[in-house]
Amino acid sequence: MTSPAIPSALPARVHHLQPAALTALAVLLAVGLPEVLGDEGRLAAVLVLQLGLVLTWVVVTGIQGFAGSLTVGAAAAVAADLVLVLPGRPVLGDLLVVLGLGFLAAVVQQMVRTPRTDLVASLSGSVLLLAAVGSLAALLLLGRTPEGHDRALVALLAVGVALLVGHLVDLVLPRPRLAPGVPRGLVGLVLSVGAGALVAYLGRDVGGSAGALPALVLGAVLAGVTALVALAASYVVVEASAADGDGAGPLPAGVDPSVSPWALSVVQAVLPFAACAPVALAVQAVL
Repeated sequence: MTSPAIPSALPARVHHLQPAALTALAVLLAVGLPEVLGDEGRLAAVLVLQLGLVLTWVVVTGIQGFAGSLTVGAAAAVAADLVLVLPGRPVLGDLLVVLGLGFLAAVVQQMVRTPRTDLVASLSGSVLLLAAVGSLAALLLLGRTPEGHDRALVALLAVGVALLVGHLVDLVLPRPRLAPGVPRGLVGLVLSVGAGALVAYLGRDVGGSAGALPALVLGAVLAGVTALVALAASYVVVEASAADGDGAGPLPAGVDPSVSPWALSVVQAVLPFAACAPVALAVQAVL
């Protein structure tokens, strides 16, 4: 049984072109700053992506306790980066401490606010945010060594190109629809996966790649994760813009509704990078 279409107030061009532009900017930031500033530039790029996602996620999803949610999310982002930067030999498992303490902080923050409206939804949104900022921190491990830097470059380009191709194809041909009311289609998903795999294949000699087949596998896996998370982000955006169009949007008091389309676009652009960072580490370790 299919769900009824969600009436979105966001034009298709805005749904696709703005996130595509921000995706290009995110790739430029994540690739360019490490080239210029080294590890410090990589840390700065990751922190910018994390804080941008924290702000826009809280706005878009309507997590209650606006200031407290921002504080918890920003603190988790900084802590996640520090545990992967300060130790001489950091491991991804170090993030478990940050996620555990962040979850506790999110629970306390949601329980102390009054009134406790939308408690379950707000706590769920906070947990997803903690997972996303922690995942983005994995980019710091992906590019820690010279070989890793080159591999991180290829992975970021594969994700970025997959996102761009998906948005541009779905702008023209969002068919057949993958979800009711969401302007994302199967053609765009397939082409975006193919584009990501092609980028990884073309960059197979960068960073000591094991060969053509591992490069294709890496690109296809990253692009597949990118396409699925982009679909989920589009669903979130459609629901949020539909609520805004009804005049009862998730924007908290004091937040200008005119920033909402760009906030929606940041979520669409950054969330797939968050999902792909630990996947890239895992796949490269196996291959």
